[in-house]
Amino acid sequence: MFFKKKYRIRKDENEKLFLLIDEMKQKLTNQQLLVKKSVDPSPMVLNDLKITEAKYMFLLREARLRQTQKNDKD
Repeated sequence: MFFKKKYRIRKDENEKLFLLIDEMKQKLTNQQLLVKKSVDPSPMVLNDLKITEAKYMFLLREARLRQTQKNDKD
């Protein structure tokens, strides 16, 4: 009884984590394309790129620590 609730909460949080990872990956890809296409990117854009990359790596590390896998059965 108590473990079902814990499992459901963990499953919901893992789904939120995967959504965040997908969102951050898209944002990182867009910023990398922006930097790649620009002739002289400003320091602010480069800093934003580094911050986004660090956030993405943090989310991946968190998913690895939780030992979760994405199910694409939907």
